Amino acid sequence: MTTTRQPLPAPPATYPQHTHTQKVKTLTEKLNLVVLDMAGTTVADDGLVEQAFGAAARQLGVEPGSADHAEKLDHVRATMGESKISVFRHLFGDEDRVQRANRAFEEAYGELVDAGMIAPVPGAREAIEELKAAGRTVVLSTGFARVTQDAILAALGWRDLADLTLCPADAGGRGRPYPDMVLAAFLRTGAVDAVHRIVVAGDTSYDMLSGVRSGAGVVAGVLTGAHDRDQLVRGGAGQVLGSVAELPGLIARAEA
Repeated sequence: MTTTRQPLPAPPATYPQHTHTQKVKTLTEKLNLVVLDMAGTTVADDGLVEQAFGAAARQLGVEPGSADHAEKLDHVRATMGESKISVFRHLFGDEDRVQRANRAFEEAYGELVDAGMIAPVPGAREAIEELKAAGRTVVLSTGFARVTQDAILAALGWRDLADLTLCPADAGGRGRPYPDMVLAAFLRTGAVDAVHRIVVAGDTSYDMLSGVRSGAGVVAGVLTGAHDRDQLVRGGAGQVLGSVAELPGLIARAEA
């Protein structure tokens, strides 16, 4: 006997329809999970990624000033915000060379951090403290390895500033533009009961894309890092801010 497959019922009309730019409508749906990028968003590193890449490239025989070096550096610049191991896989292919490049990069970046070459973005610490004082959970995420993230946090005195810190390895190995770190923050903190109550902020189009893919209710770009307004908007930014210092005000307005 032939059975006719019945169409699936339409979702109830009461289901909220959210996009990454939609304003939260009720006081019971506060934007209480905030996932912030580090380098370029909360941390000013003044080109340290490029300097560390140069050190790594030299160890793999890529000569500064060569066409190969210029091509690889262009890719590094274009993929700011992406997991660094993913960038090196694109550039060097062979996994042994990839791992060597990544180790050299992390060592070089760590040395620059230890030399005092990083600082907070002005107003970043105060913004994080304001968000936490308002009852929001704050997570700091990065495309760097854990050892580098820890070195940055230690150098800035930020070890206990955020509620949680995440690197790609903490989210199964995939960094931005995948949504994994945002979703890991959602699952690990339990701070909100739906992804549209998440705020994501970053300085690159990869940050924006990961926020959009996660279903975050607010995806905000900041102009203190690698990418400009047009790049951030193309990546999916619903709002573009001068810096992360403006984020607490944006969230308060979104909830009003």
